[in-house]
Amino acid sequence: MGFGMEILFVLILGLLVLGPKRLHTMLAHVARAKVELENATRGLKSQLAAELDAARGAGKTDYSHESDGDCELCLTPESASQSREPAEDVLIGS
Repeated sequence: MGFGMEILFVLILGLLVLGPKRLHTMLAHVARAKVELENATRGLKSQLAAELDAARGAGKTDYSHESDGDCELCLTPESASQSREPAEDVLIGS
């Protein structure tokens, strides 16, 4: 069953359960809720973009983890091999 068939099935089921007047009212509420959700999402996106632009403009960036040298994701292969302790040799099948 495709996506369009599922929507049609839900609408027919809603028509049977709610009736035509209540179904119309429910669809209007759902449409308003969808619009409000889209507006809220748009507002959050613009606020996040403004905050990121302000942070870039002020030069605020968190590089504190690199100064410690603990971040394994930031280590180069050469520095990673130097910073790790050598593993103990394990004899297999002795």
